[in-house]
Amino acid sequence: MSRSISLRAAEPFLRYLEAWYTALPAADLAEIVGAHPERVAVCSIDMIDGFCTEGPLAGPRVQALIPRVVEVFTRAHELGVRNFVLTQDTHDPDTPEFKAYPPHCIRGTAESRTVRELAELPFATMLTTIEKNSLSSHIGTGLGDWLRARPQLDSFIIVGDCTDLCVYSMAMHLRLEANALNLQRRVIVPASAVDTFDTPVSVARDLGIMAHDGDLHHVLFLHHMAQNGVEVVAELR
Repeated sequence: MSRSISLRAAEPFLRYLEAWYTALPAADLAEIVGAHPERVAVCSIDMIDGFCTEGPLAGPRVQALIPRVVEVFTRAHELGVRNFVLTQDTHDPDTPEFKAYPPHCIRGTAESRTVRELAELPFATMLTTIEKNSLSSHIGTGLGDWLRARPQLDSFIIVGDCTDLCVYSMAMHLRLEANALNLQRRVIVPASAVDTFDTPVSVARDLGIMAHDGDLHHVLFLHHMAQNGVEVVAELR
């Protein structure tokens, strides 16, 4: 039997968490890039139509990220960054993940396409797309090879969705890999350029699915990343 808990006791922590999030500092993108843009990578996670504009998992919170992500890419490019990677759900039709989430972003469907605003950037030929069949950008993908081919990279800016799922998986893998291998590596997540979905309790009850508070999961997982050495900032100035 699981032990009993009282989440009411977490109220002081939730107040602390809100204050922590509100006080996040901004970061200067030009300072991050500095004189060595070849050492910086910008990583977009799951900015595809199936989470932004169509399909069962698309929603307004993630769709609202599009201009923010495009701005980060555009400004980074202007500063000389040339390492851009898009890791994107491109699911097999029979992936076991569909036991947890409704079928989405299946290979060959419109849902698996990069959002138009990224695909049509003037420097879109510099964007490397890496398909993934799970929440992980690393397991069973080409990301490891992409990284090994660029050993000079030591700063990673991560944007996209979802804060508590694929963004978290990417940021934590990069951070934990660096810790395990004694690599000097920065992993930076701007809170304004990542987000997650919201399923209110009332909606979840009507549909017979699990509820998901978007604000709580967004902030809680950013906090957990920060506790583990990821640089969480409010935004990139």
